Amino acid sequence: MNPNMKTIMTALPTICTCMVLLACSTVTKEKFLETKAKAETGDTVAQYNLGSMYWSGEGVLIDHKQAVNWYRKAAEQGHANAQYNLGGMYEVGHGVQEDLVTAYAWAKIAQVNGNKGAPKFKSLLKKEMTPDQIVKGETLSKEMIKKNPKLISKQQN
Repeated sequence: MNPNMKTIMTALPTICTCMVLLACSTVTKEKFLETKAKAETGDTVAQYNLGSMYWSGEGVLIDHKQAVNWYRKAAEQGHANAQYNLGGMYEVGHGVQEDLVTAYAWAKIAQVNGNKGAPKFKSLLKKEMTPDQIVKGETLSKEMIKKNPKLISKQQN
């Protein structure tokens, strides 16, 4: 085999992989832009999905502050999974200052809205919290709901 052909054949799998990744990147970027456009109109599911894209870097650079921003927008409209994820962001301090009381409050609200992982999440948080922090988390969740009744959704998501 011609030495140049051997080099080309050796490089071909890498070239093909790069082409696939570029194509996927374009599709993902397009999906990101479409999702962002919907999210900006107030679409709750799109806001949640956009938060997840910023969290994972799907179609955009990872940006935990933007993830928190979009999760919060969806959470404030009663999106249980966004509430759950927002609680997780507060637990570990991704995009926000770590705050177990606020994490607990969001987990409690997510649980009320039917998020399946929220009861276990709350249980794990309780192990990290003092009794006083747990009381503050319970109180905060009630205050948040009183201030914004939309936090409690009539539909499950």
